[in-house]
Amino acid sequence: MENLLATPANPLEVMTGKIVPYVAIGLIQVAIILVLAQLIFRVPFVGRLDVLFVGVLLFIAANLTLGLTFSSLAQNQLQAMQMTFFFFLPSILLSGFMFPFRGMPGWAQTIGEVLPLTHFLRIVRGVLLKGNGFTEIAAELWPIALFMAIVIGVGLKVFRRTLD
Repeated sequence: MENLLATPANPLEVMTGKIVPYVAIGLIQVAIILVLAQLIFRVPFVGRLDVLFVGVLLFIAANLTLGLTFSSLAQNQLQAMQMTFFFFLPSILLSGFMFPFRGMPGWAQTIGEVLPLTHFLRIVRGVLLKGNGFTEIAAELWPIALFMAIVIGVGLKVFRRTLD
């Protein structure tokens, strides 16, 4: 990391370089999971793969930028792990993954609307079960993109050029 920070690369280039390989790995993992879900569990797949992978790509990138931002904010690895715990636990509970989203109180739905997982779950359900296309998932893509832009902005602002 010290060698990387010594190069003339700007923070955006460093962050992008750290994210891209993991995005590729994430897309491969999703492809494997979809194949296994189809072969082993006979999960119905009504929509198009390209539509689903656009949502997956954006969701993976948003979560990776969040991880880099947490790493930039944290003083050590333990602190970064604690930050992720305090983000992902509410994400799981308030996104509609564990409990019906519309059955939650209004304040919980408001928080849930900010979380990328909420919109990603709607994309996955819409594409896999309803056959939604790009026009139907666009309303769920832009909140994830906005979240990612805000998080990467914060990450770039707090990015340190030295290892403390």
